Amino acid sequence: MKFSEAFKIMKQGGKVKLPSWGGYWYWDPEKETIIIHTKDGQEMDIRETQSVVYTLQNILSDEWIVANGQNCPILGGEATFSFGEAIKYLKRGVKVARKGWNGKKQYIQLATGISYKTTDEEIVNCEHDAIGNMAVAFVGTSGVQMGWLASQADMLAEDWIFAED
Repeated sequence: MKFSEAFKIMKQGGKVKLPSWGGYWYWDPEKETIIIHTKDGQEMDIRETQSVVYTLQNILSDEWIVANGQNCPILGGEATFSFGEAIKYLKRGVKVARKGWNGKKQYIQLATGISYKTTDEEIVNCEHDAIGNMAVAFVGTSGVQMGWLASQADMLAEDWIFAED
């Protein structure tokens, strides 16, 4: 939902969040402001945000949901998100995985500084005009697969999570 709808829910006493968040936002009628309840259990007046651009980007999102015990970790649930969100997190250096993947400790991450050795023992640093020196790497039980490609099921899934280290 758009933020305008999420704001109405907050004003009615509800909690809202973006899918990947561990915490939520709610309206404090006494202070007449939005309170950010973080994944760590801390609370902060939205007017005290340290990153105005990040907060505004969140407000402009149309992916707001009602926070509850199934989808919000601080309320006992688990945050899941779309493949589009997973890509955003990859670009920020975060490891992500599908909740439904069978193997433990399987995840994808952004690999940088990619090079390879030719049969002539020459080391070639990969550099591509569009993506530079990066690729998505799948880390699984059998090792690392460089240049992992998402299946249609992966791209359409809404069960992406942050990978455990």
